Amino acid sequence: MKLTKEHTAILKSALRHFVLVAIPVWEVSGGDVKAFAWGLVAAIVGPAIRAVDKNDPAFGKLADVVETELAKKKPAIKKKTK
Repeated sequence: MKLTKEHTAILKSALRHFVLVAIPVWEVSGGDVKAFAWGLVAAIVGPAIRAVDKNDPAFGKLADVVETELAKKKPAIKKKTK
């Protein structure tokens, strides 16, 4: 299975959430593996909900439309000629 840009973005988002959740959970729980596992679940839930939402501007069907429109509005860089 080849990862698309959308899949990569979802995985990066989940990883960021995991790191932000895992470090404090590990410290507060004193290294409790069960708490760490629940932190992993908490980190995955947010990006998973966004991935399922078809109208989400980052991951859903709307993401392709937004990306296309932004590409159209991006000003072309002109080369300097002397």
